[in-house]
Amino acid sequence: MRTDLAVIGAGPAGLAAALAAAARGLRVTLVDAAPEPGGQFHRQPAAGLRAEHPPHHRRRTWTRLRDGLAASSVRVLAEHHVWCVERETDGMTVHALLGPEQEEPAEVRATAVLLATGGYETVLPFPGWTLPGVLTAGGAQAMLKGGLVVPGRTAVVAGTGPLLLPVATGLASAGVSVAALVESADPRRLARHAGALTGKLPEGAGYAARLLRHRVPFLVRHTVVRAHGGDTSRPSGAGSGGDRLTGVTVAALDGRGRVRPGTERRLPCDTLAVGHGMLPHTDLAGSLGCRLDGPAVAVDGEQRTDVPGVWAAGEATGVGGAALARAEGHIAGCSIAARLRGTVPDPGEWAPAARVRARLRGSAAALDAVYAPPGHWADRVTDDTVICRCEEVTAGAVRESLALGAGDTRTVKLLTRAGMGWCQGRICGPAVAGLTGGPPAPDRRPFARPVPLGVLAAQHERNEQC
Repeated sequence: MRTDLAVIGAGPAGLAAALAAAARGLRVTLVDAAPEPGGQFHRQPAAGLRAEHPPHHRRRTWTRLRDGLAASSVRVLAEHHVWCVERETDGMTVHALLGPEQEEPAEVRATAVLLATGGYETVLPFPGWTLPGVLTAGGAQAMLKGGLVVPGRTAVVAGTGPLLLPVATGLASAGVSVAALVESADPRRLARHAGALTGKLPEGAGYAARLLRHRVPFLVRHTVVRAHGGDTSRPSGAGSGGDRLTGVTVAALDGRGRVRPGTERRLPCDTLAVGHGMLPHTDLAGSLGCRLDGPAVAVDGEQRTDVPGVWAAGEATGVGGAALARAEGHIAGCSIAARLRGTVPDPGEWAPAARVRARLRGSAAALDAVYAPPGHWADRVTDDTVICRCEEVTAGAVRESLALGAGDTRTVKLLTRAGMGWCQGRICGPAVAGLTGGPPAPDRRPFARPVPLGVLAAQHERNEQC
């Protein structure tokens, strides 16, 4: 299949870019792993449920994107899991695996590529975090949006970051008893960045008002110290018994992020939705050789990377929310259309989007400063706490590798296998980095996801015949 532009990711950034480029005459192919476009923010209920999307504070925006996509010439390839983008002399080849089985290969050949790959959640480990009933905040939100189901009857939402507010509100609105929203940051720090957060504060206040109506306790400058499990015969939402979450211990934090002695208390619950912010998905960008700016893909004012023919937009270039992603996607789509036509882009064409981008990047930077992960969290991780779930590597094993002389995450990985499992370090990477004493370092991999050997062998045979 040949196209002018391949957009990888059908979230807000990818949708905005695809529509902008198609409106300017490009042949656009939109590639996404989900069954339907929308990404996490506009996630739709599974088709088999035959249900409308539940009420959403950005419903009109989604309707406009959805209708625009239906009326456009954009070709949508759903359930295409992209594992590699290959640079060639005449453009790019996007390699994907089809469907839930992810065994059948597919290719899209394009002149240019836009990476709108989004981000993924960070969860800092604590004793008991691997118990059934503990899930990420985004995972709980995905269950509500995509499955129209709740993860349990009584929930605690914990961690840090603005995502906790809509998750707690969504659970409460769905009938879940939310025992507490546990936020490690101090909301009073928001006042220091009031100017940059002018557009965000009313939204946050709206969520807070809804939580008050549902009588959800809001514990600020608190953290989950431990999750507790017990032998339950038939826990809510499960078909069999076993060791499952029965409650969490929370404690207050001092100004340096240390637990204040004597403040521990236990909250009974069968669900813990926990998250500590997000990181950009940069696997495809890294395999293409794109320069990174910290954890994000570096781009210029047109959303171009330093690799010719590759643009990036949305959370991949820095986590900042759906509105920022849409603005970046629109700019990228306009830029790509002009560049592929052989003309110099006119920044005036996307001036309103550029103003939105500048404002929301400022808001994102302010939120990052307010909702930084709590300090000294690693001190509370016991040696028997599993850090790498794929390879069952404990915190004690990581600390032993440090005692042997490991000074970075790569050496820890070589000595302990932490990060060598199915998720390739996406879950344990920040935790290993924290225990090591440094920031997470994005790995450059040839593949963005596991690939069957048969697919690689077949591709090799085709290349040999060409």
